[in-house]
Amino acid sequence: MSSRFLCGGLFLFALTSFAQADTPAPVPWKQQRAALMTKWAPDVSPDNALREYPRPQMERPEWVNLNGLWDYAILPSDEANFPKKYQGRILVPYPVESALSGVMKSVGAKNRVWYTRTFRLPESWKGKKMLLNFGAVDWDCTVYINNKKVGQHIGGYDAFSFDITSYLTGGEFNTVTVNVWDPTTEGTQPVGKQHARPQGIWYTPTTGIWQTVWIEAVPQNYIKSLKITPNIDKGEVEVAVDGVKEVKVTAFEGAQEVASGNSADGKVTLKIENAKLWSPESPFIYGLQVRGGSDEVSSYFGMRKISLGKDAGGITRMFLNNQPYFQHGPLDQGFWPDGLYTAPTDDALRYDIDVMKKLGFNMARKHVKVEPDRWYYWCDVLGLLVWQDMPSGDKHVAPNKGEITRTKESAEIYERELTSLINTHYNHPSIVVWVPFNEGWGQFKTVKVLNYVKALDPTRLTDGASGWNDFPAGDMHDIHVYPGPGAPSPEENRAVVLGEYGGLGLPMAEHLWKTKGNWGYRTFTDRDALTEAYETLTHQLRLLGVGGLSAAVYTQLTDVEMEVNGLMTYDRAMIKPHEDRITAVHKNLYKPAPKIVSLIPIARDASVDWRYTFEKPVDNWMAPAFNDTWWNTDTAGFGTEGTPGAMVRTKWDTPEIWMRKNFTLNVTSFNEPHLLIHHDEDVEIYINGQLAMTLPGFTSDYIAYPLSEKAKGFLKPGINNFAVHCKQTTGGQYIDVGLIDLVEQK
Repeated sequence: MSSRFLCGGLFLFALTSFAQADTPAPVPWKQQRAALMTKWAPDVSPDNALREYPRPQMERPEWVNLNGLWDYAILPSDEANFPKKYQGRILVPYPVESALSGVMKSVGAKNRVWYTRTFRLPESWKGKKMLLNFGAVDWDCTVYINNKKVGQHIGGYDAFSFDITSYLTGGEFNTVTVNVWDPTTEGTQPVGKQHARPQGIWYTPTTGIWQTVWIEAVPQNYIKSLKITPNIDKGEVEVAVDGVKEVKVTAFEGAQEVASGNSADGKVTLKIENAKLWSPESPFIYGLQVRGGSDEVSSYFGMRKISLGKDAGGITRMFLNNQPYFQHGPLDQGFWPDGLYTAPTDDALRYDIDVMKKLGFNMARKHVKVEPDRWYYWCDVLGLLVWQDMPSGDKHVAPNKGEITRTKESAEIYERELTSLINTHYNHPSIVVWVPFNEGWGQFKTVKVLNYVKALDPTRLTDGASGWNDFPAGDMHDIHVYPGPGAPSPEENRAVVLGEYGGLGLPMAEHLWKTKGNWGYRTFTDRDALTEAYETLTHQLRLLGVGGLSAAVYTQLTDVEMEVNGLMTYDRAMIKPHEDRITAVHKNLYKPAPKIVSLIPIARDASVDWRYTFEKPVDNWMAPAFNDTWWNTDTAGFGTEGTPGAMVRTKWDTPEIWMRKNFTLNVTSFNEPHLLIHHDEDVEIYINGQLAMTLPGFTSDYIAYPLSEKAKGFLKPGINNFAVHCKQTTGGQYIDVGLIDLVEQK
């Protein structure tokens, strides 16, 4: 990175302190207290509300941060006049509904929120153009300078700017006023997980300013945007500059210049010799300096390629930098108990990414939300792949088979905000997948939308619909399975991925949004049980990867309001599972795919006979020498038709079943033996008379459970004996057991 980042920070400190002192404080401001607060809340104050430069990929040295205390009023939405009196102070850029804003009030579709404050600019800026920038405002925003309308922006997730030069007075102080209307779920706009009546999977809404507000000085002809496209196959990076034509672009490796070029048409292609490729394991960032006329900005880029390709076995997979690369990470909703859509501090924003990296994830799916630019900056710098969802809206649930029909207005809003999402985040090397739809929420004209996204950005992959309604388009076939995992069958032209699975819940009493009504897809009572269940799911992923699975997304990174299925509590105070064990099982996941050796087939793969009885046998029934000749003999699996995931070959509809089988092992040692089990419900498995595994509850598919070192020792070359006891209480029932060994490929 160039030293510009440091210099800009020093300039920021001086100017923001100066500007903040100009705002009088007629009403005392006080931070509110939500049901949960993060450890960063005490660091939030009017003097230090998100002071970092908000746009790291196009940074200028001269700017004034307008975060801090503003006056606010919440008035009826049909009130068009400026407020006669403001109601208090609000800390920008935290949402009105958040504790950190100091307001923590609902706004709703029938009201709008007004903001105002004064500011003054440095004398040295005279003669320059002044740009007023907003990171994001949700949703319909009108801006005034000195009571004159400057412009309107509609869109809750994208940055926008206004040239305010002609609206400024010659006096020392100027006034900025903003009014915002946000219908949330009563409108047709993208809202993600926000809801006017939060409950279940829907959360407290965000209204108004929720990202940094700042002013910067630029020359009359200035750089409006950059489009940076790396090409690792050619060892080049193309930089397209909008706003000026005569440009000079220089790339840096640290402080060392590595390439430079000039252009008269605003486009420069630099040759990057022996380029260092960007990846989660080595997130190398090149610094970039762009000069156009008398304007200058600093930026950065990563040499990275995401694509589809065939592995050595001919399976279509996701590739990173021309190599098969299994992607695994959590669903990340980006909500905070004290800041809602807005992280308390930049350290807090980075913390989530640090935790994901520490636990061994290489990817995150940003779920139906768009983050401030600095979140993607930290993903770029720290090395985390990002699947970026388009926030959902209009109608939340589509028919199980098909799509909704949007109004013309709704479709135009969706297309406008989708276009802005892709264009404004194009330069981030961390983003590798665009996800236009989630689970049919507002899903419409899927193939047309996918083709549009691909035309807009052909450098990334498209996940047409994450879960539910799949259309034969895009780069991926994505399913959701809870708790799972599961995978679609491999396809010729698309990678197969698991867009959501898991949802393992653990409520932690001191870290709950509410004490009643919490939920997870499957709930546990302690860290040990949660960790063991997570390890089991991850073992399944490794096996699914052998069959063609390219990526998996675990639900989820943190608890969110009523959901307690996070790896962290909502306040980020606790990582729930044992960190060392999670990290270890992830390392195993990324090893080269092993060869699966079937030692005892399951019913899905072959016809396998077992001896069995429905009558309780004597106590030593599991002993290898036990005489089971009087038992019945039939083919697995045993159960009742209609049991999810079962292949019933022999009917079993009594409360209990006892099973035995002798089998021969022709090997002298084992690598990673696993029991492959589908049970409904409680099951005990004995190997050569020794209890090897006990599993409560039920599964809806076959699950591979690694044998412990102790149980592994029960196996021996030659003849072995399996004994199984399964009991049923209600609903469907099924039992089948197989044995596999995973042999590492060299």
